[in-house]
Amino acid sequence: MRQPAEALLARPARLAAIGTLAGLFSGVFGVGGGAVMVPLLVLWLGYEAHAATATSLAAIVFIAAFAAGAQGLYGNVRVLDAVLVGVPAVAGVVLGTALAQRMQGRVLSLLFAVVLVASAVELLAR
Repeated sequence: MRQPAEALLARPARLAAIGTLAGLFSGVFGVGGGAVMVPLLVLWLGYEAHAATATSLAAIVFIAAFAAGAQGLYGNVRVLDAVLVGVPAVAGVVLGTALAQRMQGRVLSLLFAVVLVASAVELLAR
């Protein structure tokens, strides 16, 4: 069955909106992938948690590169610190990905929600 033109355009429009919001949050707060893209991919487009996470990570490559360049123009990037954080993070990514693959999507979503709520409470408490 053919989908109406509106349905065919809705998905790319939602993906563009998710990307725009993630970019906005990345530029303002330094977050965007996990905090914006993952929940919206799950809620708006019905992604499974693992696919939403992986898609967000792939998209964040572009967002992070451009955001770091833009922030660099303002002199806000501490390159050595970024390297000292980023290189060990690779080990964390490998371990985290292996761990996530052993979890059910629902468990992954619930843990993610707990982390977001705990972060919000911590920020409000400061």
